[in-house]
Amino acid sequence: MKLLISAFIAFNVWLYRLSGGRLMGKMGAAPILLLTTTGRKSGRSRTVPLLYVKEDQSFVVVASFAGAPKHPAWYLNAEANPKVQLQVASQRFAGIARRAGAEEKARLWSRLVAIYPKYEDYRRRTTREIPLVIVTPVG
Repeated sequence: MKLLISAFIAFNVWLYRLSGGRLMGKMGAAPILLLTTTGRKSGRSRTVPLLYVKEDQSFVVVASFAGAPKHPAWYLNAEANPKVQLQVASQRFAGIARRAGAEEKARLWSRLVAIYPKYEDYRRRTTREIPLVIVTPVG
């Protein structure tokens, strides 16, 4: 199953990059970006597609992992090395990732649930705190 999920993500990333986000750039009305982190153990680049909302010049993503009891690897990687790469549609740029504070999360959570209501199901499903990550472009 894990191999199947990895293959689907790789295909999604490939199509997104090939089309500049025209393919696989939305899930329903929710926009998708590609986030590339550096593996905290391997040192290799890892790219995942994530839903996002825009907040000023930054992008907000959810480390939900579908309500699993542990954080997704991309989140742990970004915590270990906050220098990340983003692709939004055909634009690529460097960014710095940080966990949203409690006040920011309280303000942003409803916007994320509005674009993807299952986030609320994921929150109820897990005992861990689901982090929001704010990625700010640099340079």
